[in-house]
Amino acid sequence: MPEPEIRKTLLVIEEIFHEGGPPPETPLLRGAAVTVIRNPFAGRYEPDIRPFMDDLRPLGLHMAKRLVEALGGAERIEGYGKAAIVGEDGELEHGALWHAPGGYAMREVIGGSKAIVPSSKKVGGAGCRIDIPVTHINASYVRSHFDSMEVGLNDAPRRDEMLVALVMTTGARIHDRAGGLAASGIEGKDGLR
Repeated sequence: MPEPEIRKTLLVIEEIFHEGGPPPETPLLRGAAVTVIRNPFAGRYEPDIRPFMDDLRPLGLHMAKRLVEALGGAERIEGYGKAAIVGEDGELEHGALWHAPGGYAMREVIGGSKAIVPSSKKVGGAGCRIDIPVTHINASYVRSHFDSMEVGLNDAPRRDEMLVALVMTTGARIHDRAGGLAASGIEGKDGLR
């Protein structure tokens, strides 16, 4: 299959100074890279859709590199997540094709991350938004980094499109105090603890 046909992209960075308490020494950055592509399977059932994952890999790498650069470099990234919204003429399984290209791209660009990249996907119309779950890059049980970022575009995805997104953060939630495993306590053996 040919490379994905891109209609538009969005790169957005949130800079969080506080959540009602004292400001931290360094603001938390939370960013998203979003791309709207044509869904090559829209309007029909295709039994073998897996080859499209390979076509999405260069897009995933491009998006991950842009996002890491916008957040100040790979060494600053502590959390990540991914998502897809499939337009109404597609099916949920088309969004599942973003799992490997999006996740492996972030892990490659960050280098050495161990935790699985959390994800969400859904079918929706233009203007649909999605919450993208975020966890620590090296240990999924680090409670301070449980977060999410809502993304969407007012005119996407159209019926024959997909919106794919990556999210990264530079640290824990501002004022995290819910306990649990701290980032300083990560053992780094299994991507969980």
